[in-house]
Amino acid sequence: MRILVVGGTGLIGTHVVDLLRERGHAVATVARTARTGVDHVLDVETASVEDLRPLLTGHDGVVYGTRVDEQRVLPAPIHPVLRSELVDPVARMFTAARHAGLTRGVLLGSYYTYHDRLRPEWRLGERHAYIRCRLEQARQVRTAAGTDLPVTVLELPFVFGRAGDRLPNWAGPLDRWARSAAPLLVPVGGTAAASAGSVAVAAVDAIEGAYGGDVPVADANLTWVEMLGRIAEAVGRPRPVRRLPAGAVRVALRAGGALQALARRESGLNPAHLADLLLDELFIEPLTGRSLEPSLQETFGASPAGR
Repeated sequence: MRILVVGGTGLIGTHVVDLLRERGHAVATVARTARTGVDHVLDVETASVEDLRPLLTGHDGVVYGTRVDEQRVLPAPIHPVLRSELVDPVARMFTAARHAGLTRGVLLGSYYTYHDRLRPEWRLGERHAYIRCRLEQARQVRTAAGTDLPVTVLELPFVFGRAGDRLPNWAGPLDRWARSAAPLLVPVGGTAAASAGSVAVAAVDAIEGAYGGDVPVADANLTWVEMLGRIAEAVGRPRPVRRLPAGAVRVALRAGGALQALARRESGLNPAHLADLLLDELFIEPLTGRSLEPSLQETFGASPAGR
């Protein structure tokens, strides 16, 4: 098959491209900046359906894998900005894909949509603009694609791994913290985690199977203590990781949310409600059964000079 990968030079996109080619598929990549491995330079956030149709024509499927930084702080309201980055481009891409006759698609989404299904009482979409946009994105992609273009939404947690010089955007601060002399203090709770390679397997399986649906992907469920402890071991500075009192976490984050509100600024994840997420176990079942350790070593095992 011929597959177009949007964001094909990113951390996950690179692994998807490599696996597609390994399985014998023809692959073309799209990115907003020219670099090695990019076949088409296009800013998909601003491209119209008419711009996208000739790009998609002749392909069988598309994998959409761009991302945004949900933690950055912007003037309020932040929802229109995130919607223009996450929701509108996806709607245009899959509308164009349907018009071009594609028969399968994959969207790299977020595990917050998975947890929203499990815990509707958390009202995640009401409390966090980023999660609201992820929920809108998952709905819009199916509306745009219609019934003849099944789209699989992969619901992704923390993703570990490396692709050339590409690392997870959150890896740098954790790497520096783990290498420092600072104490390692984390909340109770935890998160699911996956390797970029496991995400690629899920994406390529979904493209080949054209089965649609929502697919959460995780290799391991880690408490924050376990996750930071393993990172400290990977960087060569193993030491105890201690839990912060839940009350202190809530007070600090609510204060941060109040300061943001006073400054009329917002982040994609609202600090005033972030403690509810950090203090819970955002785990995924079932797990893939693959080891997370090789990708954890790829992410944190290299020396700072090699990064």
